[in-house]
Amino acid sequence: MQFDRKQLSNDTLLDLYRELLKPRLLEERMLVFLRQGGISKWFSGIGQEAISIGLVKALEKDEFILPLHRNLGIFTGRKVPIARLIAQFQGKRSGFTKGRDRSFHFGSLEHSIVGMISHLGPQLAVADGIALADVLDKKERVTAVFSGEGGTSEGDFHEALNLAAVWSLPVLFVVENNGYGLSTPTQEQFTFESFVQKGPAYGMEAHRVDGNNILETYHLFQSLAQSMRTSPRPVLVEALTFRMRGHEEASGTKYVPEKLFETWSAKDPVENFERFLFDEALVTHKMILDIRQEIKEEIEEAIQRCQEEGLPEANTEAELRDVYMPWIQRISQPSSNKKTTRRFVDAISDALALAMDRHRNLLLMGQDIGEYGGVFKVTEGFVERFGKHRVRNTPLCESAVCGAGLGLSVRGYKSVVEMQFADFVSCGFNQIVNNLAKSHYRWGQHADVVVRMPTGAGNGAGPFHSQSNEAWFFHTPGLKVVYPSSPYDAKGLLLAAIEDPNPVLFFEHKALYRSVSEAIPDEYYTIPFGQARMVREGADLSIVTYGMAVHWALQLCEQEGIQADIIDLRSLLPWDKETVAASVRKTGKVLVCHEDCLTGGISGEIASWISEHCFESLDAPVLREGALDTPVPFSKHLEDNFLPKERIRAKLKQLMEY
Repeated sequence: MQFDRKQLSNDTLLDLYRELLKPRLLEERMLVFLRQGGISKWFSGIGQEAISIGLVKALEKDEFILPLHRNLGIFTGRKVPIARLIAQFQGKRSGFTKGRDRSFHFGSLEHSIVGMISHLGPQLAVADGIALADVLDKKERVTAVFSGEGGTSEGDFHEALNLAAVWSLPVLFVVENNGYGLSTPTQEQFTFESFVQKGPAYGMEAHRVDGNNILETYHLFQSLAQSMRTSPRPVLVEALTFRMRGHEEASGTKYVPEKLFETWSAKDPVENFERFLFDEALVTHKMILDIRQEIKEEIEEAIQRCQEEGLPEANTEAELRDVYMPWIQRISQPSSNKKTTRRFVDAISDALALAMDRHRNLLLMGQDIGEYGGVFKVTEGFVERFGKHRVRNTPLCESAVCGAGLGLSVRGYKSVVEMQFADFVSCGFNQIVNNLAKSHYRWGQHADVVVRMPTGAGNGAGPFHSQSNEAWFFHTPGLKVVYPSSPYDAKGLLLAAIEDPNPVLFFEHKALYRSVSEAIPDEYYTIPFGQARMVREGADLSIVTYGMAVHWALQLCEQEGIQADIIDLRSLLPWDKETVAASVRKTGKVLVCHEDCLTGGISGEIASWISEHCFESLDAPVLREGALDTPVPFSKHLEDNFLPKERIRAKLKQLMEY
């Protein structure tokens, strides 16, 4: 292996050696610790250290790095305390996730690191969001993010690179090509010869580097970072290397030809650089032994400290509390009585405009939301008013834009992401339920993202533009789910959602956009989450519902002469148990209904809660109703049959006669 020191000083070379050696010695100790039962799992990066160290030493301390399993050197290079790392590996309370997640599944704002999740690929888009924030702040900074060569087969890789290229974001995409995605060799992952071929297809430069040569990686990353800071753009780097151990220790390496181990053992990054330093007369055998002993003592001291700490004791209150970023909602009231009759769609638009004025760190992102104004014209005129830097058209990349929202949060920004139709959120599902929803619980990073969801049937739009999919997210701790049924609620709840630093799924029924109007305040106001609205009061029975079904309930009760408490939940997660319980105690009969399919719908959870907590107040079984358990059909006659309106009528009659 040839080393070119260029203009590097002796001190820099020795520093690179110490940094290269530290993760190697720590890994060797962790492998022993694994056999002793001190940790439960280990993903070894032995043989790949030069990539992490070359990168971490090339970047500034405030430039974010998003590493993977085999990037221990990023953490040691950023001076993350070894004792805290080991506590993290052991699931101790003093670890970064308080025992809630494993290995490198954490971030540390103090060290400008955002760790991985098990789903390979989502962090690539998070890097886009961090870099976008730096561009908006006019900070000359680079963000670096890792992918293994196997992870590049994920759609997240394409979306993140494409978005970074379109927006000219200074993201350094580093592909560690070690030849195997667990046991699958590269020839079964892709057919091209090098990732260098991929860069030009995205409109970005691409480089290939010997990932085992610390000086090559350091020089390349340093040169690229310096250039990208002053000329923001994404760059793709393929680092060729090899994994000397299994994907994780339990999987072994039997699938790897022995000859590969012989070839790559000769390219060991630590041993080769050590020989170079001997040749340059920069080290002696005693110096090497002293450096190794110093690092080993640091590791042993850290292990001893961790051994003194017991496993975390479960505290249910603390566990539930940490799911969401603590936030006390302060309700805003309009300062004047001035009102204007506005349609539902206008109320949404008004809320977004007022929020953009109030929160200068707020961005809107989505397909066609710019000059076109969105498919429902909610953001029409926004580009002229707020500028393209804040009202951002995105490519078709639901996953990347949601991930970018999390990245923006890391840098202190808010974002509202518009799904063109709620149905399309399935393409960004992983980012929402595994990244946005879990980040605060895992390592204390909130996700200040609102996802707007034009939803619902009734327009003959068929199976892929008409779904009611709020139940997908109702089940996910860490998310908040809001579903207004009136212009007044839509405006106040959307403004509240944007204030909330936690991720909010905000459902807007498309059929209500231009069909309902009411006089609402012109000024800024908010409505509390978790507080239902009593739409109409009556003693006959209680109807618990939300969205379009609120309007069905009003119409059906009028037609059938039923005096009912009609409760509009408005907020589904959290939902207002107190208002529901009080109504059930008053009427003794309750129907829970929604537009969504019946099986697995939110009404089932609410009906179950009522049966458990209000049983002694009931004079009839708790009934529920929803749409058919089929996809949403296109033909109007079939769609009318699919929707539950007439079945709700039958259930109301059944309750009245009980």
